[in-house]
Amino acid sequence: MEYIKRIIDKEIEEKLSVMGAVLIKGPKWCGKTTSAKQIAKSVLEMQNPDLQENYIELANTKPSLLLEGEKPRLIDEWQLAPKLWNAVRYSVDKLAIAGQYILTGSATPNEDASLHSGVGRFAFVTMKPMTLYESLDSNGKISLSEILNGNRDIDGIKTDLDYEKIAYVLCRGGWPNSLKLDERRALQVSKNYLDVLCDSDISRVDGVSRNPELARAILKAYARQVSTIDSTKSLIDDVVSNHIDVSERTIIDYLNVLRKLYIIEEIQAWNPNIRSKTAIRTSPKKSMIDPSLAVAALGVSPKELMLDIRTFGLLFENLVNRDLSVYANSIGGTLKHYRDRYALECDNVLHFSDGRYALIETKLGGTRINEAEKHLLELKKLIETNNAKIGKPEFLMVITGTDMAYTTSNGVLVVPIGCLKN
Repeated sequence: MEYIKRIIDKEIEEKLSVMGAVLIKGPKWCGKTTSAKQIAKSVLEMQNPDLQENYIELANTKPSLLLEGEKPRLIDEWQLAPKLWNAVRYSVDKLAIAGQYILTGSATPNEDASLHSGVGRFAFVTMKPMTLYESLDSNGKISLSEILNGNRDIDGIKTDLDYEKIAYVLCRGGWPNSLKLDERRALQVSKNYLDVLCDSDISRVDGVSRNPELARAILKAYARQVSTIDSTKSLIDDVVSNHIDVSERTIIDYLNVLRKLYIIEEIQAWNPNIRSKTAIRTSPKKSMIDPSLAVAALGVSPKELMLDIRTFGLLFENLVNRDLSVYANSIGGTLKHYRDRYALECDNVLHFSDGRYALIETKLGGTRINEAEKHLLELKKLIETNNAKIGKPEFLMVITGTDMAYTTSNGVLVVPIGCLKN
């Protein structure tokens, strides 16, 4: 299969041109190694079962031998031999040139005081599963970058990504290998991922034996709370209701491990200081690195998902979060959310490095677009009324699962996810 270019490729190349080493972080199977191999001129595959034991022994005794090879040299799954980190750092210092090493890692290793922070030697890049634009499910006719820079001519642009297709691509996920398969087998990828995660990875990450069934129960409880700011306590209560003998400390440990494996993530709250700080809800919004993992945890099919509108809507928001975070990051932005104690909320706030920001709501169907527009206009008015130093938002947008883009009479952009790109 021909290599499918990733949005993050440009960031990897740019950082490698400046720093001695680049670390690509992210979940397994998202394409880190494949992307790195497009740039690397030699490769050390730490997962090679025939050589792994030998590699680990060398890393503990003579790590410099593993760094020999044409540069940039790729060290795949470096965390299997953590001592390679300091060896790479030393090599970068010694040679004092950019573009020497690319490291990939699908898990954050345990904290080790002997490992140097990497500041000044390493650049860090996070890769997620493919966006709809990268998997060619979005036609990319509407560019987030162009909208940010003033090109708002979107009226009448269409997508063929309808309700049924959205359910399928959401359940399939953004795993590159799934694109090689027919629909039936593609839907198995995330299920297989979940099995490997619960049966093996959740214990292998730090050598602590963990219960696969408890891991599945925690993932299922988390999947039910995706795209909400529900408390961790409510998640714990959900798990305890089915596993009476499990402690809160154990559940929190499992959640921390799932973060280390880049499976779950939290979208931080945006605090624009437009009301008293006590009025802003600062709880993060729950999200999974790919909505297909939530689908696998819940054990539903695309057809079943379409019949459960509420769950479909929450998982669709997770899909939008995944894509928006990648698109925004490529143009200097970060993804946050807003909610205050007066029930005013905004699903997504894009905040850019130059101080500009945008307010975005997510609605799967067309019937709630007016409601989303109302939320956006209320938040915009709140900002203007309180004379916030941040100024006005660059644009207001509703991202939908509908088929056509348009601009409302109030200037709010309505954009189908099947038209969007970075």
